[in-house]
Amino acid sequence: MKMNAAQIERTLQKLNTEALNAQAIPAEHPLVPQLERLFGSHTYILDARGLSIVEPIEEGEADGRLGMGVSLARWTDDTGQSLQPHQPEATATVVDLETDSRQ
Repeated sequence: MKMNAAQIERTLQKLNTEALNAQAIPAEHPLVPQLERLFGSHTYILDARGLSIVEPIEEGEADGRLGMGVSLARWTDDTGQSLQPHQPEATATVVDLETDSRQ
């Protein structure tokens, strides 16, 4: 899913409380079209674990307001210079996607 600015901020705050040094890849970054060809239209996040996205948790489980981190690629070594894609894997990260404008 593509997240709005508030959702990105909430996600980064959550990941950074887990000491993951997360940052969103800007939509205008030249790598985004290639990522979208491989994985679809999402907001992409790089952190200490690798490349991930956030997907909404099923409506019946959380009324659509929670998202779960999904890992798409891991760093190949400790230098953080190269990623190795893998099958999407759910992570333990859960983010409240509800923005203040809905309150």
